[in-house]
Amino acid sequence: MMIHAYHVIFGAYGFWMPNDPRGSWSDFVHKWELSRFGPASKTIERRDISDDAEAQAQLECERQSLNYPAVTFTGRQARAIGTGFANGVKKHAYSIHACSILPEHVHLVIARHRYKVEQIVNLLKGEATRQLRKESLHPLAEHAAAGKRPPTCWAESCWKVFLDDDEAIENAIRYVENNPEKEGKPRQRWLCTTAFTGVETNIVNYP
Repeated sequence: MMIHAYHVIFGAYGFWMPNDPRGSWSDFVHKWELSRFGPASKTIERRDISDDAEAQAQLECERQSLNYPAVTFTGRQARAIGTGFANGVKKHAYSIHACSILPEHVHLVIARHRYKVEQIVNLLKGEATRQLRKESLHPLAEHAAAGKRPPTCWAESCWKVFLDDDEAIENAIRYVENNPEKEGKPRQRWLCTTAFTGVETNIVNYP
């Protein structure tokens, strides 16, 4: 299988814990305060806990065990994040074919490049964080120690799906573009994205 792109999802801080009752992508619970809620709940499928009061209570307790409040981005913060992503695309010549920035997580469809997609995600998080600070919109700014930067507003790592042909990439783009509407929000348009024109003409930087 030749990988041509990735559908990437990464969360805001506190959005998804390693032993989240909804399932997670983690193999290990690193934070001691969370370990008392059980081992990592790694699974491909995501569990719907909307009708499970016990699971919802566990999720709330887990969030209260975090060092900082769980982050929920406002519309202004989302716009700053989109600007940060656009800055990253301009600096590093990334090809992002779809983007949705939601209150608690981000979806991207990213073309394959010469380096790992995880590195691209980390660089994009960094650009978004710089823009949030520049606009005085960092959601955890009040938790910064004197003379220090605020703690990260992002969850660690990301989840990715490999996309190996035109159909898979087009389906992922459609899913990402429709995602805000599923949460009752308008469709989004971001300057960081470029149209996908097929794997034969897609501009990427891999060998």
